[in-house]
Amino acid sequence: MKNIIIILYFTTIFVALVSLTGCNSGGKINKVGMLVEHSINDQTWGEKGYNGLLQIKDKYNVDVFFKEEVKTQEEVNKAVGEFTTQGVNLIFGHSSIYGKYFNNIKENYPDIQFVYFNGAYKGDNLTSLHFNSNAMGFFAGMIAGKMTETNQVGIIGAYEWQPEIEGFYEGVSYQNPDATISMNFVNDWDNTERAIEIFSEMNNNHVDVFYPAGDSFSKEIIDRVRQQNKYAIGFVSDQSELGRHTVLTSTVQHVDKLYLLAAEKFDKGNLDGGIFTYDFEDEVISLGTFSPEMPNVFKRYIEDEIEKYTETGLLPNER
Repeated sequence: MKNIIIILYFTTIFVALVSLTGCNSGGKINKVGMLVEHSINDQTWGEKGYNGLLQIKDKYNVDVFFKEEVKTQEEVNKAVGEFTTQGVNLIFGHSSIYGKYFNNIKENYPDIQFVYFNGAYKGDNLTSLHFNSNAMGFFAGMIAGKMTETNQVGIIGAYEWQPEIEGFYEGVSYQNPDATISMNFVNDWDNTERAIEIFSEMNNNHVDVFYPAGDSFSKEIIDRVRQQNKYAIGFVSDQSELGRHTVLTSTVQHVDKLYLLAAEKFDKGNLDGGIFTYDFEDEVISLGTFSPEMPNVFKRYIEDEIEKYTETGLLPNER
């Protein structure tokens, strides 16, 4: 029988450490840990990372652990030390912030492979996994450019550096040169209140297609878009269940698949330290369910363009 053990630490920051216990499969993986900057219950990025961790547990029948609200070097040091005492030898940092933190301590733990997302730090036991998010943003932007009736499209981003936002902007402009693109940033993944303020400003300026590109606030914004009978593009997860006639599609990162892919490589001794990028052809990035609001001819056009991109590596504006 598999046991679930929950240890709660009540300090200035609440941290949860969970062990899901099984028997070692005999592979290179011993036990696996995951650090999360915010929460696994955000319904997008954090939750998908947790699902990936559970898939590793199920496939390899190994113990897995996670900690939430780990944001500083001191907190990372403490968490990694605790994971080490548990016998963990593969640790995922579920954010780009962990690159620097892992880089500072990797030499102290030569028997642990550190993995994190979308960063520039690397080493013999430090791996960065990148989603090539520009393309998914581009195709979603094409859809927004096609479906806007007011020629007003709005981007509510978490941070200006997000590659999917740049791609989205370019996709809208390519599909609809007459569209005006409003763009503003929350500068936080989770500040829903600020995201709502930005939405209200854009809504008053006749924006009728919204791209809320943030972990915790995308659902809230899509709910408000639905109430206004306007359109939205989902973020990270396929969010069509929030409204089939509202969510035109979603920019989906299959984080759980990438977790499992990294674990498979590690278990076979093939996960080298370095920086690796994944895209549509790796089946870890896709667009979500298309809304019935989209014309069938345009759906087929987008599907054909994605297939051409997968084959050539070139976006429509590059061919």
